[in-house]
Amino acid sequence: MDREYLRRFERELVDKGKLIEAGFVGLRLAAIPEDAGKTQIEEMRNAFFAGAQHLFASIMDIMDDDHEPTASDLKRMDMIQSELDVFIQYFSKKHGLPGSRTQ
Repeated sequence: MDREYLRRFERELVDKGKLIEAGFVGLRLAAIPEDAGKTQIEEMRNAFFAGAQHLFASIMDIMDDDHEPTASDLKRMDMIQSELDVFIQYFSKKHGLPGSRTQ
């Protein structure tokens, strides 16, 4: 599949509120060979979405019951961000990609 098409598609998905699907397209661009078969792509998508589901459910479960984020909530979010930052730095270096896309 054309890489430029995937980049445009990724941006369109974000605009339509499909951030996780757009993230998978980004993963596909960065880490899945262009000649990957349909089954490999589907299994990678399943794993990506399972990871996103796990993270989101975990965040929702660890948040304190208050209506506003607490100091503990913010600390947990910072730890999640740190863990993901370390991963993306490692992944980027290992695969010769530019730095992370985190804010």
